[in-house]
Amino acid sequence: MFNGFIRVAAATPKIRVADPAYNAEQVIRLMKEGEKLQVKLMVFPELCLTGYTCQDLFLQFPLIRRAKEALAAVIEASKDVDMLIFVGLPWERNNKLYNAAAAVSGGRLLGIIPKKHLPNYSEFYEMRHFCPGDDECVYAWDEGSNDYIAMGSRMVFRCEEFPLLCVAAEICEDLWVPCPPSISHAMAGATVIVNCSASNETTGKDSYRHELVCGQSARLLCGYVYCNAGEGESTQDLVFGGQNIIAENGTCLAESERFVHGMTVADLDLERLDSERRRMNTFPSPSQAARMAVMPGQAENGKGETAYEEVLFHLRSFSLEHLKRPVDKAPFVPDDAGQRRKRCEEILSIQAMGLKKRLEHTGCCHAVIGLSGGLDSTLALLVTVRAFDRLGIDRKQIHCVTMPCFGTTDRTYQNACAMARQVGAKLTEISIRESVSLHFKDIGHNPEKHDVTYENSQARERTQVLMDVANQVNGMVIGTGDMSELALGWATYNGDHMSMYGVNAGVPKTLVRHLVRYYADTCKEEKLAGVLLDVLDTPVSPELLPPEEGKISQKTEDLVGPYELHDFFLYYILRFGYMPSKIFYLACLAFEGEYDKEVILKWLKVFYRRFFTQQFKRSCLPDGPKVGSVALSPRGDLRMPSDACQRIWEEDLEKLGK
Repeated sequence: MFNGFIRVAAATPKIRVADPAYNAEQVIRLMKEGEKLQVKLMVFPELCLTGYTCQDLFLQFPLIRRAKEALAAVIEASKDVDMLIFVGLPWERNNKLYNAAAAVSGGRLLGIIPKKHLPNYSEFYEMRHFCPGDDECVYAWDEGSNDYIAMGSRMVFRCEEFPLLCVAAEICEDLWVPCPPSISHAMAGATVIVNCSASNETTGKDSYRHELVCGQSARLLCGYVYCNAGEGESTQDLVFGGQNIIAENGTCLAESERFVHGMTVADLDLERLDSERRRMNTFPSPSQAARMAVMPGQAENGKGETAYEEVLFHLRSFSLEHLKRPVDKAPFVPDDAGQRRKRCEEILSIQAMGLKKRLEHTGCCHAVIGLSGGLDSTLALLVTVRAFDRLGIDRKQIHCVTMPCFGTTDRTYQNACAMARQVGAKLTEISIRESVSLHFKDIGHNPEKHDVTYENSQARERTQVLMDVANQVNGMVIGTGDMSELALGWATYNGDHMSMYGVNAGVPKTLVRHLVRYYADTCKEEKLAGVLLDVLDTPVSPELLPPEEGKISQKTEDLVGPYELHDFFLYYILRFGYMPSKIFYLACLAFEGEYDKEVILKWLKVFYRRFFTQQFKRSCLPDGPKVGSVALSPRGDLRMPSDACQRIWEEDLEKLGK
């Protein structure tokens, strides 16, 4: 397992009904193919060593015995492959036949998992041939294996070298019932659920299966490997399509085409699942789950549901140069255009409703916005317009203040003015050149020295103007700073850092662009759309240094790094708490061909340094709405000390440079 990833496969062989030896050959062939692909967990369909559609042949001694011989061949072949394998077969014990999955690894039969819920409706007649499996895990001597073999549904298989890999199995119908065994499996510590299935095709059933598997992986915060029977099964009355699905916490990582046999491969991120279970304190630990399992009236004697048996297996270490899973370079922005439009509309509504409530509560009918002609203040204005429209307040009571100074360019100035006019807001121009110059004189600062004092004096003067204008009109200063700037501390303390309500506080920079683009694409005012498009085309800049030949000289991303990289870092640091080395690994994959590894490492170091040293700014943030799964509010998602040491994160980063 490398960086928490484990490669898994759902493998559907082309079988022959009632020919276990042939079917074992196909299983072994796919095992060897999987070994070449570095697969560490491979799942085969339900009853695939005999075929699911054997019907009354399951009552024949030859088939049952040959199935066990076929399993022996698979066990022997497993010595040569480094993986855990689940394969379906009929298994006899104590004069009863079970629809079972065998867990195999390293030349050993680790256990037998019987199917609990046997369908006996419509086209299914499993109770004619099989007995339902028991929860309790019982060991019995098996002559074929010459060992005691565990059998029962309450069994987890944990990798001794990589303990996060803890696997449990259910079989086909087990997933479709009101209380699937996988619920107990996950609460017992299983991070990966496998399902050996034989689900036939009917119209629309593939979509239902897809939603069922993805939904279960989301509910249980687990990886789910679903392997379905396919070509070779009898078509006397049914057709099996071999729909294989690999899902992780609600996301489908890979899905096979139907009616094609073969292997579906993906990489599960076990550290991501571990992080989610740690974060969600409502997900029970195994000990909590055991207490929850005690039924009413049984607490006195401590009796509850059957305990789980943990079986250890071994895997060798390995590395993965390329992941078989998508690594989105813009994790805050949906890839699908339709989903992106829906997300943008939703976020704008959340922002507007947050501001609407604050205006209603305070009885405030005026808003004051410092409009620079940049992206963030543009989004803040558009959100404020929405809030005012919902409240039925005249847009003229939105006071847009443009405050040109030493770094203001004509392009941003004209865009700010045009935007205010197009939305129907009141526009006021207040030049701060003279007041800032006088301030320089008061504090004895040389205006030719373009340092942090030179820049921050302008930012604080603008904030003072906005606050004073708000007092004049009995209004509220609307903050414009976004989440990416707050993460980096790229804000002047008590300058643009401060407002009375920060509508963009939960929106990362990469998403700000899409929100403004969405507004431009959907607004009915053609002239406003044109202004918004030009704002989108303008380099991101605080415009605090004098322009060069009338153009912006100070580009934020030249100073602190590309926002697309920083947003990527921010997402994985806060959402999952990954090691810096893992974030670097993922970033190199996501931005391959766009940024060299040295560049990514440079800006990752910058991010960590600024993220830790600038927490004091986030500790006193104004109110603002959370819009996504990552937020920086000190009252909400991020309770971080302002003086935390970053040493252990730096040490991990330093290893990458060696």
